[in-house]
Amino acid sequence: MTSIKLTVNGEKFEEQIDNRLLLVDFLRDNLSLTGTHVGCTYEGVCGACTIHLDGDAVKSCMLLAVQADGHNITTVEGLSADGGLSDLQQAFNDEHGLQCGYCTPGILMNMADFLRENPNPNDEQIRHGLIGNLCRCTGYVHIVRAVKKAAKMLRDNEPEVRV
Repeated sequence: MTSIKLTVNGEKFEEQIDNRLLLVDFLRDNLSLTGTHVGCTYEGVCGACTIHLDGDAVKSCMLLAVQADGHNITTVEGLSADGGLSDLQQAFNDEHGLQCGYCTPGILMNMADFLRENPNPNDEQIRHGLIGNLCRCTGYVHIVRAVKKAAKMLRDNEPEVRV
């Protein structure tokens, strides 16, 4: 057992955990943050478990919880600070970027990081940014439209940028 201290969605936690516990399982089982999904049985290929670790998108099924010790994590539950929908979430809703919803949290977390680095992406750049996320319900057309709309919303809302 190891003691870890970390901040998740702005809240500080200190937990005793098994050294082998994956970060995705810690988030889901220990903290009840079930928006982070496991879609590929811990192989790191689907992206449903994507979170932000110190602001960068990472696949939480590929990290041990002990590796998050001392770090700041944001899950999809913490994507919007004010309790409403973030611009990205609103764009996904508006453009029907949500299909069954299983992959959506990981895509949202990946695209939030992507849009910080690429504020005015074209379709090809968005599709390239989505490579690490698998959606079995769509051809990504609505997702790409949603990301483009979110990018415009974010540019229009500066300096009050909410991803």
